[in-house]
Amino acid sequence: MNVRCWSVATALLIASIGPMRAEEALVAYKPLSPELALDLARAALDSCRSRGYQVAVAVVDRSGVTQVMLRDRFAGPHTPLTASGKAWTAVSFKTSTTELNAISQPGMMQAGIRDLPGAVIIGGGLIVETGGSLVGAVGVSGAPGGDADEACAKAGIEAIRDKLEF
Repeated sequence: MNVRCWSVATALLIASIGPMRAEEALVAYKPLSPELALDLARAALDSCRSRGYQVAVAVVDRSGVTQVMLRDRFAGPHTPLTASGKAWTAVSFKTSTTELNAISQPGMMQAGIRDLPGAVIIGGGLIVETGGSLVGAVGVSGAPGGDADEACAKAGIEAIRDKLEF
């Protein structure tokens, strides 16, 4: 009798775990639409233009894949790659590249992240969040300094803030 009860209890336990695993196997998220990513990039580019800067702006999705790349006419040839690297770095570490710069100085515990392939630890990369969820990142390169790049990136995010609330 004990073996029979044990077998029934085990079967019930296995049956109850199955549906939980099916639910955990799939994750839903809301990505930036291409149109919204383009609006973000345009707003960041316009912000830099209004300040007299020629820049490149990259917007990546939550996985770090580039959705949009805009380069102003006279932005340096290095700026598209740098902007993409900043956006990728921000989304990869889920923090701004300015913050990463501060915590990864030589001699600090996180200094090694500077040596990761593709990581660009210069101000100008910001994550894009809505409702507490990461949806992507923006990177700007070409303004005179990371703080100026970051100001343009912030302006781009602010320009689409009302559209981010799905």
